[in-house]
Amino acid sequence: MKPGGSNPLLKMVQDGLPMSLGQQLRLTVELSIPAIISQISSILMQFIDASMVGSLGAEASASIGLVSTTTWLFAGLSAAAATGFYVQVSHLLGSKDTVQARKVLRQSLSMIMIFSAVVSLSGCAISFPLPGWLGGGEAIRHDAAIYFLIYMLSLPALQLNMLSSGMLRSSGNMYTPSMLNVLMCLLDVVFNFFLIFPTRQIGIAGLEITVPGAGLGVTGAAIGTALASVIVAACLLYSLCVRSPELNLLQDRGSFRPTRQCFRNAIGIALPMGCERVIMCGAQIMSTVIIAPLGTVAIAANSFAITVESLCYMPGHGVSNAATTLVGQSIGARRKDLTWRFAHISVWMGIIVMTLMGVVMYVVAPAMMGIMTPDASVRELGASILRIEAFAEPMYAASIVVYGVFVGAGDTLVPSIMNLGSIWAVRLSLAALLAPHYGLQGVWTAMCIELCFRGAIFLFRLYRKRWIK
Repeated sequence: MKPGGSNPLLKMVQDGLPMSLGQQLRLTVELSIPAIISQISSILMQFIDASMVGSLGAEASASIGLVSTTTWLFAGLSAAAATGFYVQVSHLLGSKDTVQARKVLRQSLSMIMIFSAVVSLSGCAISFPLPGWLGGGEAIRHDAAIYFLIYMLSLPALQLNMLSSGMLRSSGNMYTPSMLNVLMCLLDVVFNFFLIFPTRQIGIAGLEITVPGAGLGVTGAAIGTALASVIVAACLLYSLCVRSPELNLLQDRGSFRPTRQCFRNAIGIALPMGCERVIMCGAQIMSTVIIAPLGTVAIAANSFAITVESLCYMPGHGVSNAATTLVGQSIGARRKDLTWRFAHISVWMGIIVMTLMGVVMYVVAPAMMGIMTPDASVRELGASILRIEAFAEPMYAASIVVYGVFVGAGDTLVPSIMNLGSIWAVRLSLAALLAPHYGLQGVWTAMCIELCFRGAIFLFRLYRKRWIK
């Protein structure tokens, strides 16, 4: 398969041709690997921000950690909105209706930009009171507010990134969004290097070189990430609308005006996901409220540990993205046999990969926290909670990949309710009980137990197979 080109194995799905188990495994791997690279590169960008800012001290780290769950809320809404459209396109491409797929793409661009503008303005409006609402101390509120404000201003670019990446993946093109997300990571490093730190002397091969810098600290990290997002969003749009063989909008003319049918279909997929993201991120914000009284060290350790753990579970999200594409196209091609086989293969591939990542995380947790911060107390606390979480990774993988299977099938309502019930009834109640006695370790123990429970109920629903209908 050529990067950005059509996958011959995926075409076999669309054409109704029989596929051997080896071909099914190969196709799943081919789509999963670039998706995993894409997911890892996106979290590496957060890792880079956190580690660079971490060198400035615990307060700078805590200012980003304080608002991180709220940024996830708005990113989750954007992801849900994009999913409502690219799942439609996946089904249409599976049935080989490329003309209708391009119509949906045109309409999605109009509706997504309106949506992202409204969400962005809403986020900007709450940026300065937000750190106080979350219980942050006076010392970190200003930096936290500025970071969140810049993030919200760049949200339309992030929204286009999500939509374009999803559309390209729906067509089977995993390479382009993966490589461009790697580029975004590299750009973020470069921008942060010059924006976070002041002008300084660096010794290279015995020579002292003056490196210019803006010295903006937390603000520089936010600007660097925003600039990288804008550049890559433009590249993804070009790849989607001009270079894609299936979705090239220059192939025919059409209206960008939204239709009731497309909007209704998108709402049916996106609304349950959006509500889920709001309530789940509300739960994560509640976790922040539980953690905030534990002090600056706990806030910083929690933020760093979340970033490090993301490197462990992002491969699961990559496999989940591949599962969404495979299941979506199989359903569009009306091939229930392949729908189940790809679901089964993807789920167990995700479990195996994340189990291995969990083992690695347990072993290297102190070293990873050492990269994130020079503060010894933050490093020690972060490593201890990461080792607690490592035991949840296999079942966490099950919940992530099974959810991707259900999204590919357009079945989002029941899985969203399952996610909500699990995090609110199990995680938050246990965290509230354990935090006063065991501190941050108690909060992460509650998280570990909840993720195992969530994986179990998702596997139960997967194997009942009612979602295929």
